Amino acid sequence: MQIAVIEFARSVLDLQNANSTEFDPETRSPCVIFMPEGSKTHMGGTMRLGSRRTYFQVTDCKSAKLYGNASFVDERHRHRYEVNPDVIAELENAGLSFVGKDESGHRMEIVELPSHPYFVGVQFHPEFKSRPGKPSALFLGLIAAACGQLDTVLQKSGLVNKLATKKCGMSNGPLVVKAHQNGNANKSAKGSLNGVHTNGNGVYSKSD
Repeated sequence: MQIAVIEFARSVLDLQNANSTEFDPETRSPCVIFMPEGSKTHMGGTMRLGSRRTYFQVTDCKSAKLYGNASFVDERHRHRYEVNPDVIAELENAGLSFVGKDESGHRMEIVELPSHPYFVGVQFHPEFKSRPGKPSALFLGLIAAACGQLDTVLQKSGLVNKLATKKCGMSNGPLVVKAHQNGNANKSAKGSLNGVHTNGNGVYSKSD
């Protein structure tokens, strides 16, 4: 999200010097800054770390729909820098939308560009909770958008058990993905098991 904000400031607001103070401490257009409560001398234990709650500010945004029309979401964090609250109004007036914020309403968590097919940036790390058989809602949205199926996913409020994958170059039917836990009982060679194809890595797919 931080890099997305910097690029938007440069390209849309024409702030050629827009930057993060992490990259350029002397930047004249600090779009990303060190968190006020952080410490630059004591690095241990001073991060904003672990699971934190993000509240959706826009109910009909892509992110909220991908999370099943939730009013909030808990995701894992690991950062010391944040989007500068002083530039939020200017960015939003130019078309950027901060659709997710923390409980205080001053820390930006999710940004979207509504006019773009899929422009989503987040402060948290969705990969920390993403799994092969249960991908992050935001990663799922990215793949769906690339496949031309985002509208289908959004209409189903994030439910993808009936997502058609024809445009992804797969089968005409829906894709069912199941991830097994580690263990000898679940290890299989490449081939099929009860009509379900396995790639040998414990991930199975079946076209109904």
